[in-house]
Amino acid sequence: MESREVQGAIRAKKVFLIEQASRVQLKEFARKNAANTLSVTNLVMGMSSILCSLNGHQYAACWLVLIGYLLDLADGAVARRLDACSALGAKLDDFADFTTFGIATALLLRTHDLMDNILCMCYVLSVFIRLCFFSSGIPFMYRGLPCIYSSAILSCTCLLSGGNVMVLRVTAVAMILFMVSQTFYPHDRILESQAWKKVVYAGGVAMVFCSSFPSACVYYLLWSVSYILFPTTLWSCKV
Repeated sequence: MESREVQGAIRAKKVFLIEQASRVQLKEFARKNAANTLSVTNLVMGMSSILCSLNGHQYAACWLVLIGYLLDLADGAVARRLDACSALGAKLDDFADFTTFGIATALLLRTHDLMDNILCMCYVLSVFIRLCFFSSGIPFMYRGLPCIYSSAILSCTCLLSGGNVMVLRVTAVAMILFMVSQTFYPHDRILESQAWKKVVYAGGVAMVFCSSFPSACVYYLLWSVSYILFPTTLWSCKV
């Protein structure tokens, strides 16, 4: 009788230890992949935006790009906070950025005009060059305007102008020049900096739920343009 009780206790202890080990493994898996999940979600937003553009739903395509903008700002902060930076995470982030801020954003410029299609290709190539070859080699600095800001500006311009082709062309050319320029921009670790920057980010999240109002687009436009005009004064992670 006592032997059965001992065996039962041993079995119960084994089950408890297995469950405990499973919980630990699950927590570790979640820690390592939280940032990757955000990057994949950003990628999904980009692919969804591409489909919306191809089906003529430009309004939805723009807002999906802006949601990707928020996700991209968050994934790096989450990875560093959880000490989960990895080579896989960096590749996922770059691929998501190229999809959302390169291809999806370029399609906002697409018309039946040959020159507009060439401009689309030039925009995609500038994002590719910016992501692949424009490492500054200086800590906390980017070389060339980060593509998420040019993408946000183009998306907001598209929404506010009602898709005005001439306005989009001028904006796209300006963003291409900013991305391939040799100008240095600070790392924008918004969620790891002062409280007011976190409030700005929270405001951006809130604006997603107010997307029917033009003020929501103006909010993102001012946010992105301020990064170009006052990069070090306002947005340096050391400020």
